[in-house]
Amino acid sequence: MQASEVRRAVAAAMWTASSLGLAADDAIVLHDSNKLTLRLLPCEVLARVAPTADQVARFEVDLAQRLSASGCPVAALDPRVEPRVHERDGFVVTLWTYYGPVTHREIPPADYADALHRLHAGMRQLDVPTPHFTDRVEQAQRLVAHRDRTPALADADRELLGETLRNLRRAIGERAAPEQLLHGEPHPGNLLTTKNGPLFIDLETCCRGPVEFDLAHAAEEVGEHYPGVDRDLLRECRILVLAMITAWRWDRHDQLPDGRRLGTEWLDRIRTALDPNGPDSQRSSRTQQ
Repeated sequence: MQASEVRRAVAAAMWTASSLGLAADDAIVLHDSNKLTLRLLPCEVLARVAPTADQVARFEVDLAQRLSASGCPVAALDPRVEPRVHERDGFVVTLWTYYGPVTHREIPPADYADALHRLHAGMRQLDVPTPHFTDRVEQAQRLVAHRDRTPALADADRELLGETLRNLRRAIGERAAPEQLLHGEPHPGNLLTTKNGPLFIDLETCCRGPVEFDLAHAAEEVGEHYPGVDRDLLRECRILVLAMITAWRWDRHDQLPDGRRLGTEWLDRIRTALDPNGPDSQRSSRTQQ
């Protein structure tokens, strides 16, 4: 968000919490992108703030309640207030439980895989309207295709990304793998370490697709602990996801710190992954033997 928007968003969150009887005298910005994530003090609430036009907040609140009720490893809404979306000064505000850090170590791959597997099991029981994962691929394709949106992307790199997105989208679709409701972006940044175990956050990215698409956002070691994985499909999904996030880094409106450097680095990783004589191909061959 722009600095002026951040100030208004913080004020909207603090006013919302205070109006509900929660003491909100200060706010710490935990994450700032198209949405703002705040820790409100001293009430210890996690507030998420987005422009009113973003109606995904209502979907996220409803889904979080349903998944939490079924025992899925997801972050909970704050139990002290009504679980709903609040509106203030052009923003929507949702209030969540704040989970203080309990350790600085990384979540073991086996625990990560178990949490994701349990989340997927709960999601399979839900019938909710969500976009297909290919809709997100199409968004990345449009970004690459429009030079005015990615002006700094070199022609050769634009061709590489365009072909990779198009070819892998088709190849994954042709596999006709089982599909279900997915988190959409269950990367380490969306998984909290808490005293109650790993908990997923940011359910607004949910989509439908094969579980391998979700696994592609986690480290390779996580996929090794997830039962019933199609290894070839997972490899294709990993490259596809890498191409998608690379395209976003070249968006002229991208606000990720050091995003352009990452975009350049990831282009090289895509070339290596697609090299038929590269290490990925050799490792795949050894696995099949």
